[in-house]
Amino acid sequence: MKNIKLGLLGLGTVGSGVLQMIQQNTDKIFEITGCRLTVKTALVRNIDKYQKYAGEVHLTTDFDEILRDDEIEIVVELIGGIQPAKDYIIKLLKNRKIVVTANKDLIALDGPELMAIAHKNHSDLMFEASVAGGIPILRTIANSFVADQITEVKGIVNGTTNYILTQMKQQGWSYQQALAKAQQLGFAESNPTNDITGKDAAYKMIILSQFAFGTQLSLDDVNVEGVDHLTDYDVIQADRFGYVIKLLGIAKLINEGVFVEVGPVLVPHDHPLATVNNEFNAVMVTANAVGDTLFYGRGAGGLPTANSVLSDITTVTKNIILGTNGNSFNNYQQPYIPANPSAIKYLYYFSLTMPDVSGQMLRLTQMMTDVKAGFKEITQTKDGKIAHVAIITHEMSKKQLTALLRKIAASPSINLSAAYKVIK
Repeated sequence: MKNIKLGLLGLGTVGSGVLQMIQQNTDKIFEITGCRLTVKTALVRNIDKYQKYAGEVHLTTDFDEILRDDEIEIVVELIGGIQPAKDYIIKLLKNRKIVVTANKDLIALDGPELMAIAHKNHSDLMFEASVAGGIPILRTIANSFVADQITEVKGIVNGTTNYILTQMKQQGWSYQQALAKAQQLGFAESNPTNDITGKDAAYKMIILSQFAFGTQLSLDDVNVEGVDHLTDYDVIQADRFGYVIKLLGIAKLINEGVFVEVGPVLVPHDHPLATVNNEFNAVMVTANAVGDTLFYGRGAGGLPTANSVLSDITTVTKNIILGTNGNSFNNYQQPYIPANPSAIKYLYYFSLTMPDVSGQMLRLTQMMTDVKAGFKEITQTKDGKIAHVAIITHEMSKKQLTALLRKIAASPSINLSAAYKVIK
């Protein structure tokens, strides 16, 4: 029987969850791997704060204590952020320690660099928990879809914004009211910028697109829009049209090009993603052979995320036993070719205001005719001398959309409040 000792970088919500799950499931892990896992040392900022764990694990504020400990074979990085996490991981990999992380920001920005270092040093770098918390989506794509061609990955990958949008629809709350409630319940940080602007979801879509299409994107390659400008008017109008608004990440293979975008999207009431509410996440994978498959679960939280971390730990433990360390988590690599804007086609929802006088709708109709676009549904309400107009267009390309938005922006009387994709 082999005993494998681990180090933890961070002992917060997820770190303590990892410690708890190893202790509770030690016999099952042994039956599967043939190894006993023990967390030997945990790196913390303040030892006094974590004294309740002192009887279970050695606490330290010195990273080098873990780095130089030859007994520690696997290190779990859970401090988050770019630095010092990146420096720590590089040093660990160069010292031939295996690293498991849940750090989506770092993997999205520097994943290929870190994986190359791991491979060069015959070590492993695993990061299942970096996307969608407790949903085992990355390993599923890497292993179960290896012989199929994935054409699209889309989903709800941020629990904070999904909670906000759910409450806006179900309770009739404003965006600010829903955000305040999310913060009160702990679903949103005190500074929720990365969540509400779509940046958090964009990082996750970068990682998902790498696994689905083999492409390495930067944040500049992703069109990103958040929910911070969403109004209750749009939520109500979408519902009347038969849709619910969700912050979706979409990564799509179009011909030979890849299109990745994050933003509010109108989802039909009968679509599986429309029923994913509150802090839950869901990822839909579309492939040529199997069609649509949906993966649903908790996208955050201590134990759900810790479960994904433990999945990685058991995988690398087997690698240690078999002597197969040094293989990349994801070996699929393809050059990134942006999709042609003329080939990216969706229906769109527009929310506009204009003076309630004759001729305004005619001007809007002419603008749409000029770019060969048309109305599918339209509704108009009055507020004094102002008309509020909500439209669902027929399918139009990204190129047509850009041309239409330019025309509307140049109009002295027609103002665009929102423009969101609509999926079927």
